[in-house]
Amino acid sequence: MFAAIRRWRRQRIIERAPVDPALWKNTLERLPFLGGLTADELERLRETVILFLHDKSIRGAAGLQIDNGMQLMIATQACILVLNLDIDFYRGWVEVIVYPDEFVPKIEYMDDAGVVHVEQEPRMGEAWLQGPVILSWADVAPTADGVNVVIHEFAHKLDMLNGDANGFPPLHAGMSRVDWTAAFTGAYEDFCRRIDADEETVIDPYAAESPAEFFAVVSEVFFETPLAVIESYPQVYGQLRNFYRQDPAARAGPSDGRNRLSLASC
Repeated sequence: MFAAIRRWRRQRIIERAPVDPALWKNTLERLPFLGGLTADELERLRETVILFLHDKSIRGAAGLQIDNGMQLMIATQACILVLNLDIDFYRGWVEVIVYPDEFVPKIEYMDDAGVVHVEQEPRMGEAWLQGPVILSWADVAPTADGVNVVIHEFAHKLDMLNGDANGFPPLHAGMSRVDWTAAFTGAYEDFCRRIDADEETVIDPYAAESPAEFFAVVSEVFFETPLAVIESYPQVYGQLRNFYRQDPAARAGPSDGRNRLSLASC
């Protein structure tokens, strides 16, 4: 009964708050990694975006004025992560704060010796446990190189569904904690070794900061340049495919002559 009521409520929201067709078309054109979505997937994405914008407030900071196009650009990228999950995966918080450019939060922490440190460094994005997502508008538009600050921060939000971000989000029924741990631990340790050895990687070196950042960064690459994950860490790709219930590499079509590797081995 409650599920039926929820479906009815959502349908009413979708019908009462349609997305402007011109803005929607423009948004999709600016997000080429969505180009492989089917008509059905695009429609479900549009409906998920409407529900997201109904539930979340997207507001500007430091004088930035947010218009409908900007809201749609952020919401569309956020919603691709939950396209085959549910908008309720973003439950428990209500706000997205957008700065014009990089912002500099003041972070205080105490080390093991009891000394308090103050850290201030520019950031493109930030996600708070049970709090807002904070973004730099200058960095919201994807760069087609696997870097996507919106996907990164919203991946953190999914990671935080079971507590502090640690690279281990709550897995779906049927997914193996052992398999997830083996895939991500092995890949993270290998990636850190490669970064320490100054090897060039197709994945952003920032992924070596922590297991939480590794999960968020490879989530960016998974959606934007999925073949890079398959070629670097096929087992991780398989776990992400199971978690997000999507296969971006299959949407991408044939690669540029490279062997795509068998996804059955992921």
